[in-house]
Amino acid sequence: MSPRSHGWSPETLTFIHKVGLREHAALKALRKETDNMEDGGMRSSIEQGQLLAFLIKLTGAKQVIEVGCFTGYGTLAMALALPEDGVITTLDVNDQWAAIGRRYWEEAGVEDRVIFISGLASQSLDKLLAEDGPGIADLVYVDADKKAYDDYFEKALALTRIGGLVALDNMLWGGAVADLDNETRQAVALRLLNHKIHEDTRVEPVMIPIGDGLVLCRKIADGDAPELKALPNPEEKIMGRAPESQ
Repeated sequence: MSPRSHGWSPETLTFIHKVGLREHAALKALRKETDNMEDGGMRSSIEQGQLLAFLIKLTGAKQVIEVGCFTGYGTLAMALALPEDGVITTLDVNDQWAAIGRRYWEEAGVEDRVIFISGLASQSLDKLLAEDGPGIADLVYVDADKKAYDDYFEKALALTRIGGLVALDNMLWGGAVADLDNETRQAVALRLLNHKIHEDTRVEPVMIPIGDGLVLCRKIADGDAPELKALPNPEEKIMGRAPESQ
């Protein structure tokens, strides 16, 4: 999660938030309460929540799964975009964080569109696959433990219908994915997943430099995941840098 997009001045971000989107009153109130928390920096950015809501409306999504609820800001943004018969199933291990969001889901009148599942995300995804089967979701949004992203991606993709979307937050990790000297577990996991998705014929991906990097994957086929256990060119310090002239 990232409460703001990188690279813009505070003045530009203020302009974007004032005239570039429309934030529901309940969303604004939840954002302010979340930002006063010690872990408030885990909140999704305003503009990212708005983009996900836009995609839900654009695609006519009715079944959404969110991996990582936190205080439910993103949950609320997406629930507001769903039709009356739409449902967002949101997963988190922390019930207390979700309880904060629930007050605002009720205030916005969308609490009947939200199903909260408490527990470890990987186990909850397994349960959804076992009970509801694959291909049930129109959109799956992943914003949880970065070290487990590959596992979440595979299960999210299995749960997503052909033509549906998997969205993954924090895929730039503050630029750490582009620095091969950064060998923290989160940076390595996200770096490898970025490369894997780039080679994955099951999806059509696009990386959007919004928030902390949002990767959207349109599922176009089922099949096996590509095996990628090392970077294609470990000599390069910056991914995507043009090769030096001979």
